[in-house]
Amino acid sequence: MAASRLPPAALSLKQFLQRQKVLGVYRNLLRIIHKIPDESDRRYMRDWAREEFKRNKSETNQDVIRMMITQAQNHLEDLRKSLSLAGC
Repeated sequence: MAASRLPPAALSLKQFLQRQKVLGVYRNLLRIIHKIPDESDRRYMRDWAREEFKRNKSETNQDVIRMMITQAQNHLEDLRKSLSLAGC
């Protein structure tokens, strides 16, 4: 049997796609946070987002990750709506 060329820590396709989704939500969140007009509020939200993503970085349960992606998308949409209402 031939040895696999993939490194032992290679991600499965499902894990890779889920990782891309997480990174996309994170980037979108940072883009929206960048539109917050007040510097201290912007810094607070950016630090909050970074800490949340760092805190959950080692999660491996696929269902939990899906739930966290949904929560992050909800936060993102709420922030978009708030900024829209504020005229930003």
